[in-house]
Amino acid sequence: MFPRETLKAKIIEVPRGTPKNMFPKYDVIVVGAGHAGCEAAHAAATMGSKVLLVTMNLQTIAQMSCNPAMGGVAKGQIVREIDALGGMSGIVSDKTMIQFRMLNRSKGPAMWSPRCQSDRFRFSEEWRWILEANPNIDFWQEMATGLIVEDGKAIGVKTSLGLEIKANAVVLTNGTFLNGLIHIGEKNFGGGRAGERASIGITADLINLGFEAGRMKTGTPPRVDKRSIDFSKMEEQLGDDQPEKFSYTDTKPLSKQRSCWITYTNQEVHDELKKGFDKSPMFNGRIRGLGPRYCPSVEDKINRFADKDRHQIFLEPEGWDTVEMYVNGFSTSLPEDIQYAAIRKIPGFENVKMFRPGYAIEYDYFPPTQLKQSLETKPVANLYFAGQINGTTGYEEAASQGLMAGINAHLKCHNKEPFILKRNEAYIGVLIDDLINKGTDEPYRMFTSRAEFRTLLRQDNADIRLTPKAHAIGLASQERMDKVLLKNHQADEIYTFLEKSKIDPQEANEFLEKNKSSLLKERSTLYNLLKRPEMNINLLKDLSNDLSNYLNTMHPASVEQAEIKVKYERYIEKELQMAEKMNRLEDLSINPEFDYHKLTSLSIEARNKLSHIKPSTLGQASRISGVSPADISVLMIFLGR
Repeated sequence: MFPRETLKAKIIEVPRGTPKNMFPKYDVIVVGAGHAGCEAAHAAATMGSKVLLVTMNLQTIAQMSCNPAMGGVAKGQIVREIDALGGMSGIVSDKTMIQFRMLNRSKGPAMWSPRCQSDRFRFSEEWRWILEANPNIDFWQEMATGLIVEDGKAIGVKTSLGLEIKANAVVLTNGTFLNGLIHIGEKNFGGGRAGERASIGITADLINLGFEAGRMKTGTPPRVDKRSIDFSKMEEQLGDDQPEKFSYTDTKPLSKQRSCWITYTNQEVHDELKKGFDKSPMFNGRIRGLGPRYCPSVEDKINRFADKDRHQIFLEPEGWDTVEMYVNGFSTSLPEDIQYAAIRKIPGFENVKMFRPGYAIEYDYFPPTQLKQSLETKPVANLYFAGQINGTTGYEEAASQGLMAGINAHLKCHNKEPFILKRNEAYIGVLIDDLINKGTDEPYRMFTSRAEFRTLLRQDNADIRLTPKAHAIGLASQERMDKVLLKNHQADEIYTFLEKSKIDPQEANEFLEKNKSSLLKERSTLYNLLKRPEMNINLLKDLSNDLSNYLNTMHPASVEQAEIKVKYERYIEKELQMAEKMNRLEDLSINPEFDYHKLTSLSIEARNKLSHIKPSTLGQASRISGVSPADISVLMIFLGR
């Protein structure tokens, strides 16, 4: 037996300071290795910065903490944009997907949204290989507990071992780890993710530096054993017959796919869940943070939509070689025994075995109105925030912010102008503009409805929109740029061919009648026929051998571009005109230090909001919640416009 004295915990003072020469001075330190951190580190390093990636666990790089999927409505567009800019989320998704579906195919191309089921283990593994292959990235496994700030600038980070690591810029991508608190029924414990500890120290440091902080929450469902599921009681959901991919590079499309499955809750399930409502941290006040409105917990759905007698459940495989499955639609923080009893009432789950229960997690975030458009913070220079620390939800939203923060941290280190995307240029531009101008008090999720120029911001043309910009700053390769130039050139040639190719009524009318399209009375161009709603370019190939032979020499992506241009030309032109008008306001700069309280013609709310957010342009000011068109007119007069 050990003497009792030796069993007492001792407080050990951690010596401060870093041994000389242990670390070089880095250009950029990225804290956190989730989706935002990985993209930030990769972007800055690829552009030439020396980067240190600091994470509490090198075994969980790019972990898919929630569902094993990438993309979806609007989110798929973001992944395509990340890829077009030279980021890696699209390539990693292509290499590790197990199913692909293009959502909203029945709608116009502005709504088409790629989505894939991923192998969560290979996704993380692929990301680590990519980062380790970059010679400009170093790694350090430890908790970052604070910042080093001098003269209002971030110059490094402090760690739990008392080390001080210096850099010219710091990017924080802490995810749900900042003072994370996990809830399961009446139990709660610190953690940033199941089985992993929370990160402490940084929140207090930031508050001392003048930042405003808040709390948010998110949740995750139980994971179950595939071997205990009765799939005969469920609806099989197959992938697309001809699966596409996310990346514009030469990644390979899937040759085989895994199925997902659909089932539904019922009144018995709801009654079982209600037995635990009195112990739910959602309902008894123990959770203070707001959760994502568009991805509510199952108990929240039952409570809010009491008139519905069932809710859809998607059963999604976690990978190629595992029996673990994700129960999408059953996110919950109820006691584990309630979860187990309720889930066994769902058709197909009668004999289910759970791997682990669902839980809710609360974490700190920092209202994003404290950021510039570059994602650099206003209170502290050379400090960047990306991901859930900004109040967003979703891998895709986080990854896009990480990419932009990494780009801008690199540019700042090398005394270059920040890289900003406008609302008419990218969903990423919409996302960041919404965050910094409107803020958010609930987890922000991207939707196509948030983008006023969504006909311009399609998933098919992200490379045309963004690769030239990324190539100009040194992120997208010349090979990517050459592909865009070829795609554009071929699309223009196809468009011209359709305009010039004419067909007589006697050649076309039998075909048109067969396809329930109005007959021609005079000679027409293939361009005019393609404009008809019931026509598409594949049908026209059946009508015209010349067109068919010509298109066989072109890349399919170029053919798609030409067809969309023909069919949606008027809508595209209208949005371009609207974007041009909006961009005129973006050209009118405002001194960020301007004293709005001197302009008594402005409403009180406008004065307060403008003083808080400090917009850099009149366009940005016009999008701040609470600033009216009348207020913008006052500012225009003051600016002499």
